[in-house]
Amino acid sequence: MKDKSAHYSAAQAPFAASGPTASPSWNILKKCLLVDGIAVAVMVLLAFIFTDADGVASVLFGSLLVISFFGLSLLVGHLFSRKMPQAVMGIFVMTYFVKVVGFAAVLFAMGTPGWLNKPWFAGAAVACVLLWQATEVVIFSKQRFLIFDESAVPAQAPASPAGEAGNGSTSDTKDGSHDA
Repeated sequence: MKDKSAHYSAAQAPFAASGPTASPSWNILKKCLLVDGIAVAVMVLLAFIFTDADGVASVLFGSLLVISFFGLSLLVGHLFSRKMPQAVMGIFVMTYFVKVVGFAAVLFAMGTPGWLNKPWFAGAAVACVLLWQATEVVIFSKQRFLIFDESAVPAQAPASPAGEAGNGSTSDTKDGSHDA
């Protein structure tokens, strides 16, 4: 007898086991770029309405600086996670060092451009950092990682009833000899 009131309550077929996320860094990068891209478009529109071209350029400069700073790590992580997974953490550290030193050198050498609208630059940069980090945390928490590779563990045969206690043997050694 079937319960006709529960048409959609049971799964029609068994679900297949799912594995790890194929490319976590790439997924995070795509989502972060989407969220920050929308935010940049909104901030550029606001800067266009309330300021001049310098405000728009400042929003674009601050946003692109943040996006390139954070996006570089995720891109490098994506490129090297498949080729050299054992070296990814070292590469992340090296990338971070290059980013900090490189971006600082560029910004110090460039100085403050005359066209830079500091409030719009800072606001866009802070907004992009906060949105990027929030998106990264949310997307990362939804990623699936393979912690234990079950295929790498050899299958063990179940113990047979003949090999258990009750087979008549009282020997604890492999060769069956007893010490007297």
